[in-house]
Amino acid sequence: MDIKHYMNDLGLRARIASRAMAKADTAAKNQALSLIAAAIRREAAALRAANELDLEAAKAAGMEAAMLDRLNLSDKAIATMAEGLEQIVSLADPIGEISNMKYRPTGIQVGQMRVPLGVIGIIYEARPNVTVDAAGLCIKSGNATILRGGSEAIHCNRALAKLVKEGLAGAGLPADAVQIVETTDRAAVGELITMPQYVDVIVPRGGKGLIARLMQEATVPMIKHLDGICHVYIDDKADLQKASDIAFNAKCHRYGTCNTMETLLVAKAIAPRILPLLAARYATQKVELRCDPVAASLLHDYAWIASATEEDWSTEYLAPVLAVKVVADMDEAIHHINQYSSKHTESIVTEDYSRAMRFLREVDSASVMVNASTRFADGFEYGLGAEIGISNDKLHARGPVGLEGLTSLKYIVFGHGEVRQ
Repeated sequence: MDIKHYMNDLGLRARIASRAMAKADTAAKNQALSLIAAAIRREAAALRAANELDLEAAKAAGMEAAMLDRLNLSDKAIATMAEGLEQIVSLADPIGEISNMKYRPTGIQVGQMRVPLGVIGIIYEARPNVTVDAAGLCIKSGNATILRGGSEAIHCNRALAKLVKEGLAGAGLPADAVQIVETTDRAAVGELITMPQYVDVIVPRGGKGLIARLMQEATVPMIKHLDGICHVYIDDKADLQKASDIAFNAKCHRYGTCNTMETLLVAKAIAPRILPLLAARYATQKVELRCDPVAASLLHDYAWIASATEEDWSTEYLAPVLAVKVVADMDEAIHHINQYSSKHTESIVTEDYSRAMRFLREVDSASVMVNASTRFADGFEYGLGAEIGISNDKLHARGPVGLEGLTSLKYIVFGHGEVRQ
């Protein structure tokens, strides 16, 4: 296959489709999403069979447990994909929305209109649900998209893409509005990220190696997410039961996700009471605790304990491993988070309102929470229907990127014959 020719053809078709999608009405877009959701439910057995082919190949290749977890398409995951599309249907269509209208002294009226970005290239690894989430969000926001999933999910992604195209055609929308890159050749990624004539923005979802490569080679702007080094800080004014439940869920609900807690910070005054409680719960899951000296002294009887190194504070484990540090107070906790966090998600457990508000103001991350598990940092949980990714950046979009994150604004002007003097 001539990769350059193949990718240019995808790009050209996507650009043409994007023009049709930009003017598609809400009813047609919602119909497409509903048809795709119905097709996913109808073909659940076929999707699981395709996923099983991917899982068998991944296991044979020695894929790590965290990645296998991301690759697995369970019955619940299939249902969630369909539900996500239906939730997107229920959301207001942002395209064409006019805001901030105001009259100027000259007599003209100036405002802003929300418009699609155009063609969005999405590069991701493992998770086949991204194929549906991304397609659904791009359809509703009036964009075309080129999806380049990982080779490890190729069977499942092809099966899902077929259902997406079926839904688009059924609603009278161009099938080329959602295209997947059929080749697993890595050269296709190099072409996709250097086609600004066709692609308006790249959204990468993957490991540090992928993101580093794209940052070096891409000539198309990116909305990127590096990694998820998420923290929970247990304040000395915390409720012990809340603290125990939140810190356990944030680590043990799922290990292989970017919103999983990787570092636990505990105020010195409450550490002797909360750390033994948590250690007993973590023991049920055989979670290895990499502790600073103070935490280690409080947990010396814990079976799965190691001494934390400097590297541990900036590591995304994606595994049953947790870094634990006892801090003097909230000042030290905030300093540690702002130094080591990947600016993804952080949470404070406290009953002190003033401290909670200060944490929200001073912690520099995309999602900052009070008395809640970091696992809630997710487009579905935030009511976005789904997400195309979680951005650690500050420009254009930050946090879970839903419909609004896939749009831009243009200025519009209404006049009555005015001319500039």
